[in-house]
This record gives sequence, structure tokens and C-alpha cells, in this order.
Amino acid sequence: MATASTVRPVHKKPLPAGLPREWYESHNRRLKAMRLAISLLDSGTYDAKRATNRKIRTMAVRTGIHRPSNVTCKMVRAFIKES
Repeated sequence: MATASTVRPVHKKPLPAGLPREWYESHNRRLKAMRLAISLLDSGTYDAKRATNRKIRTMAVRTGIHRPSNVTCKMVRAFIKES
């Protein structure tokens, strides 16, 4: 009889200190875009052309992510195109 194993959460490392503010902003933008791209792919949106700004922003609301900017939406489509 198999037993269920428990999964421990991943230990997050702090971001490196002393970098320019733009680096932190772009890093967080890439993380947000990646989370949204994964959510869209899981929901069945496999084509970047079908991932409109409205659809991306609706997914952000459904997943509890702050409303993405136009630049972030463009980045989400780039991630979907690469997958």
C-alpha cells in the first residue's frame, strides 16, 4: 500500500541587494508574465494571437494577480509563442 508523501514548500532566497531599481522591476515583471502565461496555457490558450490584453487581464483577476500593463501583456504573448 502506497503512502502519500508530503511536499514541502520551496525555500525562497532573497533577491540580491544593491542592484538598480530597474532590475527589480524587470525581474518582477518577468515573474508575473511567466505566471500568467502558465495560467493561460493551463486554461487552453496555446496561440499567442488568441491571448489578447483583455484575456490576459481577465486571467490575472481570476488568479489574484495585479492588473498587468501593456508591456507585461506583450511579454506574456512572447512566452506563449516560445512554448
